[in-house]
Amino acid sequence: MAKKETHHSLRELTRIKPGEKVDLAKFDCGEAFGRQKEEADEVLAANLTRLTDLQTRIYAEAKHAVLIVLQGIDAAGKDGTIRVIAGAFNPQGTPVTSFKEPTPIELAHDFLWRVHAAVPGKGQIGIFNRSHYEQVLIVRVHKLEPEEQWRRHYGEIRDWELMLTQEGVTILKFFLAIDKDTQRERFQERVDDPTKRWKFSLSDVAERKFWDQYRAAFEEMLAETSTDYAPWHLIPANRNWLRNLAVSEIVADAIDELNPQFPEPAAGIEGIKVV
Repeated sequence: MAKKETHHSLRELTRIKPGEKVDLAKFDCGEAFGRQKEEADEVLAANLTRLTDLQTRIYAEAKHAVLIVLQGIDAAGKDGTIRVIAGAFNPQGTPVTSFKEPTPIELAHDFLWRVHAAVPGKGQIGIFNRSHYEQVLIVRVHKLEPEEQWRRHYGEIRDWELMLTQEGVTILKFFLAIDKDTQRERFQERVDDPTKRWKFSLSDVAERKFWDQYRAAFEEMLAETSTDYAPWHLIPANRNWLRNLAVSEIVADAIDELNPQFPEPAAGIEGIKVV
């Protein structure tokens, strides 16, 4: 009977309803939704082929903008997801923005100032590696703002995302969920592998001490900011193959609904012979 679950789209299986409470302590980060690893490579390849075609159409039509937001604790797989998904796209139409610690100039403005500037324009599929949500995550955990202030950001984020969608931006938000043991294993792999050691920092170990605080922040963020117009998708990310399969399918299905079309050619091109 479990096999029947494969008939349900990953988009629906992972979508968080507005106001839905998520208990990440009980969430199965190794869930596969009935999918099989043996079949995943073939399905992923098909998804990426779809994405290549869809991104070409989005770029040519220059009518729609798509924003992909990736959040997750350190080592959740944000970079790996970007390598796979963005690998299907023409870089000209796919800006990727990684939000680091704000600069002095950025701190002199509201927290959405630098984020708004990175929102993709029409014809583009933009990807955020971390995002405006850090303002209710790291800011909360490390008490960088008073609680009254960071709590106010939930409403500001909802309003801002609503404005973007009304202006024609499709927002796809993915929270990549891994468990604490998986994070430890991935950190250790970085330490042990000379080609990955550059990705590891002693601060990564220090941040693990805040695991429970981050979990509480993630849970509230998901409940407060998953909306009908910009829902969160909770992706079990212990298995890289399932993570890539889910994100690629959800992105492809969402863009397909936009029905992007190649524009009509300029008048007079028909029948021209180029010499």
